[in-house]
Amino acid sequence: MTLSAYRTYFYEQLTAQYPQEECVTFFKAFAEKYLGMPPVQIPINLDRKLTETEVSQLNKSLLKLKEHEPLQYILGETEFYGFPFKVAPGVLIPRPETEELVDWVYRDQDASTSSILDIGTGSGAIAVSLAKLLPKAVVSAVDVSKQALAIAQENAKLNSVEVHFIDQDILAVGDLKQNYDVIVSNPPYVRDLEKVEIQPNVLNYEPHEALFVPDDDALIFYKKIAALAYQSLKPNGILYFEINEYLGEETRELVKKSGFKSVELKTDFAGKPRMLKAKRT
Repeated sequence: MTLSAYRTYFYEQLTAQYPQEECVTFFKAFAEKYLGMPPVQIPINLDRKLTETEVSQLNKSLLKLKEHEPLQYILGETEFYGFPFKVAPGVLIPRPETEELVDWVYRDQDASTSSILDIGTGSGAIAVSLAKLLPKAVVSAVDVSKQALAIAQENAKLNSVEVHFIDQDILAVGDLKQNYDVIVSNPPYVRDLEKVEIQPNVLNYEPHEALFVPDDDALIFYKKIAALAYQSLKPNGILYFEINEYLGEETRELVKKSGFKSVELKTDFAGKPRMLKAKRT
């Protein structure tokens, strides 16, 4: 089978489930991953004969797409803030909104930033990216998932940075043991009632413990982390959160009640309130 014939077959198999532009994106990603063919080379290689091994690998990944498995899990990798990251089932796939959070932290800081803590690090996207962007800072990261920490450690090595990873349930600790210039967190914040808005590729594959919180205690992580941050931030230290777009004002008020006087909400690229910054005076 030629590349051209397989591409036609590939699109036909997915057209009922995905928009055409997504199908194109999937095919380009698979061609690069399994055929070693960058997207620009596809048009000039349409007559290339695929081997049985190549067709088999493509078909296995095609089947996973038809079952709505996320592309990033199929490939085992993704990109975040321009940096390469490994991902796997059991670890949340980093989102573009979180890139905006990292960018906010990075642009706020300078060479005097000496210590950063990322709470709920998952794949390590936030911690590793900040370690790359602020090489003089000492970066630490906490997660309750050993699987996530293992992936995060791989990502630190992949990006040639040093991050101190801590296996810890943040809801169970009484204090953070040391002080920080910056504490940043993208904790679970999607309420159970919002599951109806979640796509199958997220709902059926990504770890629910990293996504969802009970409807009656949706800000449980924010309450705990804000209290810990107020205790542990240095003077003029800053707390950054990614937040639920529907709970912006509620989260702002909660952070104020934790002792922070200066609390700012920030919208994302879609104009939704998705980030918060609070300064420790």
